Amino acid sequence: MPPSKDGPRVNEMITASELLVIDDDGGKRGVMSKFDALKMAETEGLDLVEVAPLAKPPVVKLMDFGKYKYQEQKKAAEARKNQKIIEIKEIKMRPMIDDHDYDVKMRSIKRFFEEGDKVKVTLRFRGREMAHMEIGMELLQKVKRDVDLIGKIEQEPKLEGRQMIMVMAPK
Repeated sequence: MPPSKDGPRVNEMITASELLVIDDDGGKRGVMSKFDALKMAETEGLDLVEVAPLAKPPVVKLMDFGKYKYQEQKKAAEARKNQKIIEIKEIKMRPMIDDHDYDVKMRSIKRFFEEGDKVKVTLRFRGREMAHMEIGMELLQKVKRDVDLIGKIEQEPKLEGRQMIMVMAPK
């Protein structure tokens, strides 16, 4: 039976009758009965913690279980602190965007890439602009060429209703 969800089995919760005991420093104490191992742990003021429940015989370690749980919590907190959440930032454009406005949007895209975020470029068509989809496609191809060195395309430009969407990620 594998250990429960809330961690390894400890002391009396260990089910095997014969155990391979390892001390806190990693040295082998040998194979012994569960009763003898528990007595040894009690005399040393430590707990028996099952580290390899599927081994034959199961491997238990003599350690301070409270200290072990605390170390595990610290490791988990450190791992959570170090992970970066990747966000998707959206840049909206129109097919007939002015050069200066385009440059401002490109600076924003570069800044988002530096922060490690993905960028979704949305090109919105209104009214008669729907008749000139090629202008929108050319604009998105220009964006693709301009970010070629710092980003990669995750989703090629595609038309969804009245807008064209392209998703890019930092390299």
